[in-house]
Amino acid sequence: MKSEPPACLGPRPIGARPTLQAPRGGWDTQFHVFGPPERFPYAPTRRYSPPTATLEQYLALLDHLGLERAVCVHPNTHGTDNAVTLDAIRRSQGRVVGVVKLDETANISTLRAMHREGIRGVRFAFNPHHGGTFDEALFRRVAGWAGDLGWSVAIHCAPEDLVRLADLLARAPAHVVVDHMGRVDPAQGLEQEPFRTLLDLARLAHVWVRISGADRISRFGSPFTDVTHLARALVEAAPDRIVWGTDWPHSGYFDQTRMPDDAELLDLLLAWVPDEVARRRILVDSPSRLFGG
Repeated sequence: MKSEPPACLGPRPIGARPTLQAPRGGWDTQFHVFGPPERFPYAPTRRYSPPTATLEQYLALLDHLGLERAVCVHPNTHGTDNAVTLDAIRRSQGRVVGVVKLDETANISTLRAMHREGIRGVRFAFNPHHGGTFDEALFRRVAGWAGDLGWSVAIHCAPEDLVRLADLLARAPAHVVVDHMGRVDPAQGLEQEPFRTLLDLARLAHVWVRISGADRISRFGSPFTDVTHLARALVEAAPDRIVWGTDWPHSGYFDQTRMPDDAELLDLLLAWVPDEVARRRILVDSPSRLFGG
């Protein structure tokens, strides 16, 4: 008999306010909602079982951070049933748009209907820690539709997969968003092949990078200073195509000492992007362009 996936931790309680005063109209471009599983079942293929994380909990955090808009990114935990994400968008009173996960049954009519619901992108998440597989045929088909709709296609993968897929991403007919700085190892420096590949992609006019997930790639944890050189290099390479996100509720953690504080994650922008005008571009202007304002 197959065992149940392990239960991971939920996020920290909301703590102190961030030092950074977010500009008006600021975005968090990545959060997730989970469950409740009795209403929105978890996928049997999931790697772990997160506690329920509701839209209401998240909006309280969004207000705490001083941000106004957000992107609800559908998680692998719920498979390709996007009901939990669509429900969050409907109940957000216009504050939230979404990114979905699709399978081979999707067609352009499906995407057009989702567009009317507030969906603005598709995610291909196949990082080994979180599970999932990459379907290249589906990517090619969906990227064409996404380009027609003005959507983005997000990629969450291991660094070696980013290298393998670089040519495919470089030729994609839609906006491409690379999640969590490509999950590169900061200890390997700026000259490692995955990061050089990411920089090359970031210089292309249709490729965007989400400078998030410092907690996931840092070797040492808070205050994540070992990630600063990566983030600064990416901002320099693509100043008009960088977005930021919390990744709340930080699923997949089993060690409470690794669970990040979201105010601290926002405050990383003070070190990564010292210029206030550049921070506004990342928090307001760029996500508004990418996700439809």
